[in-house]
Amino acid sequence: MRTARYIEELVAERRSEPLNPDGPDTEPHVVLLGDFDAAPDAASVRFWTGRQSLAGISVCYQDSWSAVRRAEPGHTFSPDNPLIRVGLMPLDRGRRIDYVLVRCGPHGPTLDVVDCRRVLAEPVDGVWASDHFGVLADLRLPPHPPGTWAETR
Repeated sequence: MRTARYIEELVAERRSEPLNPDGPDTEPHVVLLGDFDAAPDAASVRFWTGRQSLAGISVCYQDSWSAVRRAEPGHTFSPDNPLIRVGLMPLDRGRRIDYVLVRCGPHGPTLDVVDCRRVLAEPVDGVWASDHFGVLADLRLPPHPPGTWAETR
């Protein structure tokens, strides 16, 4: 919750500055990523994805994996990785706990999620990079800023 408040304070500061002197101001882009140690249905992830408020605070970030992979589980902590089986949680059946989240403004996400995939999900020369698989999202600017109409010709 502290992190969400801090980010919203930074966004408010950016909104008070002219963002685009040559055109309409747009929402600042925010990408939040990392190991949340929580599955998509956990309260903490529901908070970040706008499905649950906490202590009167509500934010909304688009989960890049869900945006393009929909129902695929995308486990980033998986027994397919031998480091899980030999580690502290050998009976874990797998879950997605790593995220790339894109902040939404009043008109939805400010960046388009083109693709999202797991990376480092195979060993290199027999060595695993981590006990987690990585998440890589390809993001791009939308054809026109959310909250504005596209120019028609």
